[in-house]
Amino acid sequence: QVPLVESGGGAVQAGGSLSLSCSASGTTDTIKRMGWYRQSPGKQRELIVTVTSDGAKTYADSVKGRFSVVRGVTSKTVNLYLSMLHLQSDDTGIYYCYKQGSTGSGQMAWGQGTQVTVSS
Repeated sequence: QVPLVESGGGAVQAGGSLSLSCSASGTTDTIKRMGWYRQSPGKQRELIVTVTSDGAKTYADSVKGRFSVVRGVTSKTVNLYLSMLHLQSDDTGIYYCYKQGSTGSGQMAWGQGTQVTVSS
C-alpha cells in the first residue's frame, strides 16, 4: 500500500495558479499531521503548510494569503488539496507531501514529489 500519492503541479507564469493533491492512507486517528514541504533550487527545504489531526492549519509566511489547503477524510484515507494563487518565481520547486504518524515514534512518510515551475 502506497502511503502517499501526490498529483497536480506543473508550469505556469507568474501570477498564475496551480493546485496540488495528496492522498494518505490512514485516518485522523493514525495521522498526527500532514502537509507539504518545498525544495527550491539553492534553498533549504521549507515547510509551507501543515494540517494537524484536529484540522488546524499552519502556513509559512512566504505563502500565507496565497496558498489555501482543504482536507477531506474517508474511512481509509486523509486527503489534502492545496490551492496556490498568485504564484511567484520563488514558489518554484519540488513539493513533497508528508504525513506523520500519531503512534509509536511518529514515523514520517513522504510522497514522490511534484514539480511546480513558475516563470517570470
